Amino acid sequence: QVQLVESGGGSVQAGGSLRLSCATSEYTYSSKCMGWFRQAPGKEREGVAGIYTAGGGTYYADSVKGRFTISQDNAKKTVYLQMNSLKPEDSAMYYCAASPSYYSDYCPRKFSRVGGSGMNYWGKGTLVTISS
Repeated sequence: QVQLVESGGGSVQAGGSLRLSCATSEYTYSSKCMGWFRQAPGKEREGVAGIYTAGGGTYYADSVKGRFTISQDNAKKTVYLQMNSLKPEDSAMYYCAASPSYYSDYCPRKFSRVGGSGMNYWGKGTLVTISS
């Protein structure tokens, strides 16, 4: 059963922090290739951070490098996104996504496809609002 449930969104001031969580099912977590995406009103959905949960590495959009960290908890089948030094331009709906990927090399390619088109499973999103 596919399951991705995001939580942790909210409203904070610029410079603040939030931690998003993506709780998944055993089936979904076994996909191994997982990522966080975001979409602001009137803009295309973009990849923020990705991870290959079987030890294949992490990847980040240039706009969030050094500020955001993606991590995993295998026991809880959960992927996190720690967001620090938040900016108003980080405001968006944040989505967790997954895609079955047997090889770790495939994951960054899936993550990088425009609009998240490389990912197969999606959560409903959690809203992040950053005020200046």
